Amino acid sequence: MNEPLTLTPIDLHFAGFMASLANACPAAVRRAAALVSNAVAGGHVCLDLAEAARLRLPEGFPDDPSPALPGRWAEELLGSGVVGRPGEYRPLILDEAGRLYLHRYWRYERDLAAAILERAAAPAPDLDPALLRDGLARLFPQPGDGGTDWQKVAAVAALSRRFTVVSGGPGTGKTSTVVRIIALLLEQAGSTPFRIALAAPTGKAAARLRESVRKARESLDCPDGIKERIPEGVSTIHRLLGPRQGLSRFRHDAGNPLPYDTVVVDEASMVALPLMARLAAALLPAATLILLGDRDQLASVEAGAVLGDICDTGQSHGFSPAFSALIAEVTGETAGPRSGEPGDAQGSPLGDSLVVLRRNYRFGDDSPIARISACVNRGDGEGALQEMDGETVSWHSLPPPEGLGRALADAVPEGYGDFLRETRPEEVLRRFDGFRILCALRRGPYGAEAANALAERILAERGLIDPTTRWYRGRPVMVTVNDYDLRLFNGDIGIVLPDPEADGAPQVFFPAEDGGIRKLPAARLPAHETVYAMTVHKSQGSEFGRVLLILPDRETEILTRELVYTAVTRASVRVQVMGDAEVFKGAVSRRVRRNSGLRERLWG
Repeated sequence: MNEPLTLTPIDLHFAGFMASLANACPAAVRRAAALVSNAVAGGHVCLDLAEAARLRLPEGFPDDPSPALPGRWAEELLGSGVVGRPGEYRPLILDEAGRLYLHRYWRYERDLAAAILERAAAPAPDLDPALLRDGLARLFPQPGDGGTDWQKVAAVAALSRRFTVVSGGPGTGKTSTVVRIIALLLEQAGSTPFRIALAAPTGKAAARLRESVRKARESLDCPDGIKERIPEGVSTIHRLLGPRQGLSRFRHDAGNPLPYDTVVVDEASMVALPLMARLAAALLPAATLILLGDRDQLASVEAGAVLGDICDTGQSHGFSPAFSALIAEVTGETAGPRSGEPGDAQGSPLGDSLVVLRRNYRFGDDSPIARISACVNRGDGEGALQEMDGETVSWHSLPPPEGLGRALADAVPEGYGDFLRETRPEEVLRRFDGFRILCALRRGPYGAEAANALAERILAERGLIDPTTRWYRGRPVMVTVNDYDLRLFNGDIGIVLPDPEADGAPQVFFPAEDGGIRKLPAARLPAHETVYAMTVHKSQGSEFGRVLLILPDRETEILTRELVYTAVTRASVRVQVMGDAEVFKGAVSRRVRRNSGLRERLWG
């Protein structure tokens, strides 16, 4: 028998409120409202009634009916006055497929799907094929192996339509590709003003994108005038949209759109459904949206798996004959058409808007990290374990909880001693990213909270930190809420250091969006936590030199293929995995599943 679901006070309060509004069947409404609230908090966009009918609610849940047949339950909900069909104005929406939504999430999904499909089907006007052909030849030299240059194909997609996704794993050149795409867009615009915005979900990701753009711009084979017009500034999506103080709304929306011709969003896998929907709504009608991200990475911590749904992860789609002909005309490359393959959604315009980069420039095909990532992506846990036998990637058996401190006794000082001995803030922040402990779970003996406590104790025993005061020198902290006034967002990481300019008072130093650093008095910091160890979810958008991944001693729903892949690919130099072999193989065999109707709306 399945275990009872754990409901939060918010779930229970919402359920009671919805039941009080019902004209009929309050018990059916109470159950549905509690479950849909719980589902959204768990990352789902909606509740599948067929699945929900089988769930056990906690003992004592008011008026809980025995699990109903989904069809009968749906009839009761639709007759309650609280639940409506799509298009009706009700607190809850139930669609024909048996998906129950909070109204605003149904609206987010509908509006985002409509915006994406409209832009994907709309060709970019006034494309000069001869100018594009020349630019592609200069900016994308042939790779030399005779294979299709997918970066060049991505550029053609981005210049020929209003919506493009460039997906690929770490090291496949997504950022360098988009910088060349921007140069091509500026060349097409000529002397006409052309406004471009670069954005990322977090401050950390924005800082990384800015640095990558700066480096890639210098090596471009294009006129200096074009290089100078490539924007350096990168903002968070929240800052781009302009949050209104004290409100959940943004300054820019459909009535006051963003003043840009092209908007580029990096690390798109981290963007939840509500934020992506609001961004799409805030674009000018003729603007182009370009998303960069890794479709195989974990989805957002919040509701939805937007990038995965847009990419139809797990399926392969070919290009239309018209787009394949355009690719051949301006690049000489062969890239389809492959219409008619199993899984092809021939009716969706998204097929020509999605390009996956396949060549890895960071690791190479023979890199242990690349090989293990490939094993994980295809669900081959046994093959991944067999690859973890060297210095670059190594496997370590999970000790019992009481032995975890001993297992970390050398790795923690080796990984963090370098940044703790440094005094210059810029260098402290850089060196801190040389190592990170990643955990699958937040709580429990193998979770991030326990690992943080152990790391702090080990470093104190080695004399590297003095945690007798809260704001000790070198304490790494991660912000856990959005604070628009301070321009700090959930996931931003800073280091506590004494500030000579403030009589040695503790300040928290953060990477700034302009590539420098910014500091805040420690006392002004919003809700935060110590972060020697962090969950894999929180590590998205980051890159570390070395990673130590700690898996729990038993299987859990959160352990998935995407989680392991995300953790392994955070490292650029070395990966250590500490776990139980059977738990690891179970995780690699399990995929993230989030209830949503977005994929069906987009791909049919």
